[in-house]
Amino acid sequence: MPSFDVVSEVDLHQLTNAVDQASRIVANRFDFKGIDAGFERDGHTVAVHAEVEFQLAQMEDMLRSALIKCDIDPQAMEVGDAVVSGKLVRETVTLRNGLDSQQCKSIVKQLKEAKLKVQAQVQGDQVRVTGKKRDDLQQAIALLRACDIDLPLQFTNFRD
Repeated sequence: MPSFDVVSEVDLHQLTNAVDQASRIVANRFDFKGIDAGFERDGHTVAVHAEVEFQLAQMEDMLRSALIKCDIDPQAMEVGDAVVSGKLVRETVTLRNGLDSQQCKSIVKQLKEAKLKVQAQVQGDQVRVTGKKRDDLQQAIALLRACDIDLPLQFTNFRD
């Protein structure tokens, strides 16, 4: 039986590339010369630090554009509050990875309400969708792409 998985994942290698690219942009920009500003990646979080909140907002935009260039959807970004400590302002950007149970349930609910000939099962932080025909699965993918879900979805493990 044909099936596929609905997941929301961030590729850590591409995230590292995006952070490195944003760091190079900060190092080369004239308005950031001689300023203590930078990015640090640890897992799925990126710590951003600068001297002023305005620079922090600019760096956030640089990171967002670097993520887009590295094929990471910026909807996965969850920006924390800016914290002033000494002469630096710090902010934590978390990239959401995986679907929580509420989002999985809403995906299953949307597939059932559409009355497509597919079955959906929650498996941890992903949803497995199975159907008898490949066309039904492609309709399910089109439906999920059109839905208003605040996370970027990927469709993996498509099997015939």
